[in-house]
Amino acid sequence: MRSDAAACVGSPEGAGANLLHVSRLGLRDYDQTWRAMRRFTDQRGPDTADALWLVQHPPVFTLGQAGRPEHVLNPGAIPVLRSDRGGQVTYHGPGQIIAYLLLDLRRRAGVGIKRLVQLLEQAVIDVLDDHGISAAARPDAPGVYVGGAKIASIGLRVRHGCSYHGIALNVDLDLEPFQRINPCGYAGLQVTRLADLVPGVALEQVTDQLASAIAGNLGLRTAGPADEPRPEV
Repeated sequence: MRSDAAACVGSPEGAGANLLHVSRLGLRDYDQTWRAMRRFTDQRGPDTADALWLVQHPPVFTLGQAGRPEHVLNPGAIPVLRSDRGGQVTYHGPGQIIAYLLLDLRRRAGVGIKRLVQLLEQAVIDVLDDHGISAAARPDAPGVYVGGAKIASIGLRVRHGCSYHGIALNVDLDLEPFQRINPCGYAGLQVTRLADLVPGVALEQVTDQLASAIAGNLGLRTAGPADEPRPEV
């Protein structure tokens, strides 16, 4: 069932306060994207519009700030990078849509980090519901699950009152690399993807649906690259 989460989000005043600039960046290097998110966050001002970057990464394992290296079992040739997001270890690869949300939380009445996690999880749940898939979040292990298998992972960071990083939805990526780690720090955690649940699902369609769901849950209207230059990543 679709959430009415947007009704719970405050509507701040000011030009750009209700605008979410959406950029579809395609396949981008993880480290460069992470550094671009930090740069955007450090350089943004009180009137900077919030942004949503939709991206895929070449194969990479990432460890969160408190991530424990022993959860990386056998990375092989896939690089392992330390990040400043929350959470343990996860895998990114082509076919996984990552929604990086660069949000000024100081303008969002009632939205702290826990609420933001809930809103992002609900956006994925809403997208899956549109495809006839019943999914749920778990209070003991952040992310979104279908029948006990994880389909979306989440990790955020707040810096100067603004969030970055975001949520990653498995659409049609190769799941084998998840066997080389304890996903999100849980040994034996099963992982799934949308393509196995909805054969023939289109990556671009899911990307558009996820962007709309995130904006809707935050009570924001979207603007595309025609309205603002693409970020330098």
